[in-house]
Parts: sequence; structure tokens; C-alpha cells
Amino acid sequence: MRRVRDVVVLAAAGVLALLIAGHTLIPDVAGVGTLLDSGAPWLGLAIPLLLVVGLGLRARTTVAILAPVLAWCVLFGVNLLPHASAANSDLRVVSQNLYANNDDPASTAADLAATGADVIGVQELTARARTALQTALGNDHPHHATLGTVGIWSRYPIDDVQPVDLGLDWTRAMRAQVHTPHGRIEVYLVHLPSLRPDSINQRNRALSHLADALRADDSPRTIVMGDFNTATDDRAMRLLPPKIRPVQQDTDSGFGFTWPTRFPLVRLDHILQRGLRPTSTEVIRTHGSDHRAVLADLSM
Repeated sequence: MRRVRDVVVLAAAGVLALLIAGHTLIPDVAGVGTLLDSGAPWLGLAIPLLLVVGLGLRARTTVAILAPVLAWCVLFGVNLLPHASAANSDLRVVSQNLYANNDDPASTAADLAATGADVIGVQELTARARTALQTALGNDHPHHATLGTVGIWSRYPIDDVQPVDLGLDWTRAMRAQVHTPHGRIEVYLVHLPSLRPDSINQRNRALSHLADALRADDSPRTIVMGDFNTATDDRAMRLLPPKIRPVQQDTDSGFGFTWPTRFPLVRLDHILQRGLRPTSTEVIRTHGSDHRAVLADLSM
């Protein structure tokens, strides 16, 4: 029996280590793979559970738990390490899924205004929310543009506003040039289809369309923000050009989960950049929405 317990604990530790390290290799059947990718950091919760089981069984192979610990630290521990950052920032941007059924968009708008962001991008924009945002942001952010269910408010002039084709039946992405005191930036605002088993293929196609648009754009400074309905650990995010980097990879941000707002379990909302230097990023809880907002300070 002692030998059986040793084998069971050893096998469990090995499987867990392989699952953590190779979650992107799990076949994406009916969206299972991409759902696993999005929640992959939570696989680490199985490590203390396995430790308790190993100690309870007095298994000599309990030390094998170091394998999944190492795998988790290599893949996800980097999110908890300090990063060097620029001393000053030139631009603050924030992205918020407003939630189409938001019954208090005025409070959400007030929270966004309080961030001090220079550029604010929103998704799931309704007529009621548009009015609330214009009231809260109009004075400090006189430049704005909306297309479909996405919109942008800016302190600085905006032009060349165009929809971005995601292969959907309605507009859920846009591109605009923002002319800051430090130079022009191309800003993409996106809302990809939902992360549900019956819509993952549609989400991936939309992500592929976005990747094509970004590859065709030779702007030296680019910001892409919005609700991607997936985590950056998702294998599908590899479709994006490699120079388009999530800001949390270069800052002291932790995991920054954004959904659901009360007890967030996954980061669905992102700010990505090319040609800029992130100096800080954080997640902000706002009133009325089912998503937390993401904020980033950037140096140009």
C-alpha cells in the first residue's frame, strides 16, 4: 500500500506539472483548450491540495510536488516580480466594458473621469451610457468618437476614425489617430465576441481579423485596448503580431483579473502597445459594470 500511495502522488504531481506547463497543447475541442488557457493560473491551487494529500498519505514521493511548483513559477510567477519602468509617463489610457445592462452609467462615467486618463475607451456603449459619458467627460475630454458599441473620449484631437472589420454583423472595433503633445498615436478599441463554448470560433476569427489589421498598420506607436474576452495566456493571442505586447508584461501589475467585477477570476480586458514604454498599470473597480477597468501609464 505504501508503494501504491507513492506512485499515486508521483503520478498526480507529474500530470499537474504537465498540465500547467503544457496547457496550450491540450486540444481545443469545443473551446475546452482556450477556456483552460484563460484560467491556467488557477491550476496552481491544486498544488497545496496535492501537498496536503501527499502528507496525509505519508507518501515518500511528496517531494515531486516541486515539479508543478516550478512549472507554475516559470509560467506565471513572472507576473509577481518587479519590473524596471520609466521614471515618468506621457500618456494615461483606460479601457472599460460599460456593461450593456448597466443601470448606473453616470457612476461608471464618474469613476472613469476620476482616473485622470487622457484617453478613455469604452465597450458595450448604449445611448444612455453615451449621454452619461459626455456629461462626465465632455469638459476635460472634448474630443470623442463612437462607432457601433465602442467609443473613445480624449483630451487630445482625434481624426481618421475608421471601423475595424472583425468579420461580425455589427461594428465592435474602431481605429483612430490621437494627436498628443508628444506625437501621434494609433489607437485601436476592440470588443471581441464572448468567451463561451458556442462562440469561441467566432471570437478567434475576430481576433484573426484584428491581427490582420494590425499587421497592415505600420504606425510606429500603437495602442490596442478593450475587452478581448480572453486572457493573454490564450493560445489564440499568438495570432497578434509579436511586437504588440500586453502592458502587464512590462510592469508591476500582478495578474490583474478583471471579470467578474466582485470576485474577478480572469483578465478579459487588456491594453497592448507597440513602440511605447509602459510605466505602470492597474485594475480599477468601477460602479455599475460587470468588468473592472484597466489603466496604463505609458512613456513615449
